[in-house]
Amino acid sequence: MDKLPVYHGPIGKEEGERRLGQDGRNGSYLIRNSDSVPGVYCLCVLFDGYVYTYRIHQDDAGSWAADTTPGVQRRYFRQIKNLIAAFQKPGQGIAMPLLYPVTAQRPAQTYAEEETPGNSLSQTHSGPGIYFQQQQQHQQQQQQQQQHAAKRHKNRNKKEVRQAFG
Repeated sequence: MDKLPVYHGPIGKEEGERRLGQDGRNGSYLIRNSDSVPGVYCLCVLFDGYVYTYRIHQDDAGSWAADTTPGVQRRYFRQIKNLIAAFQKPGQGIAMPLLYPVTAQRPAQTYAEEETPGNSLSQTHSGPGIYFQQQQQHQQQQQQQQQHAAKRHKNRNKKEVRQAFG
C-alpha cells in the first residue's frame, strides 16, 4: 500500500476531506487508513461537495475488496491497483467513478479524529463545509456572469438584425 501514490496513510477523516476539497473536482479520490477499524483502509471520493467513504480490505487469501452500495456484488482483486482501475469505470457501486487521483506529496500526519462506526457507505459530511460553500458560491457567480454575457450577446444580435432590416 505504501508504494501507491494515492495512499495518504493515517491522515484522519477531516484531513482526507480537506485534501479532496483542495482538488475540488468530482471524482477526486484518495486512500487513507481507517480511523476506527485497524488493518482496514478507506477509499474516499469527492462528489457534489461531499466525500463518500468506502472501506477496502484484504482477505486472508490476499485479495482486495471494497464495501460498495448494497445490492452490488462484491468483487475481489489480486492487487489494489486492479481494484482502483475497476472503480474508474461507471456503475461499480460507488458515488462517482475514480477520475482524479489525489497523490500524497508529504509524509502523512496522524489525527485523533474518530470515524463514525457503522455504514461505510454514508456521506462523511452532514453538509458541505465552508470550503465547498465558498467554491459553490464562486461557481454560481461564474455561471451568472456567463448567463449575463450570453444575454448581452443575444440582445446585441437582435439589435443588429433590426438595424439591418429595419
